[in-house]
Amino acid sequence: MSRSKKWKLEWSFFLGSDGRRKYNDLCRRCVHPCKQSFRAVILACPRYFSKRSGQSQNLSD
Repeated sequence: MSRSKKWKLEWSFFLGSDGRRKYNDLCRRCVHPCKQSFRAVILACPRYFSKRSGQSQNLSD
């Protein structure tokens, strides 16, 4: 199935060398629609809390 030029331009930041969409390792298993590219360095994700961060945040507030 061929892809249009518009599709390739929109997804070029997410496409790997094999032409398939690739997401960041943290985003790959995430169920939320805010996925980031494998090329991006994640500085802060509003929905990801590392268990090693040491910061306990209450989500019930």
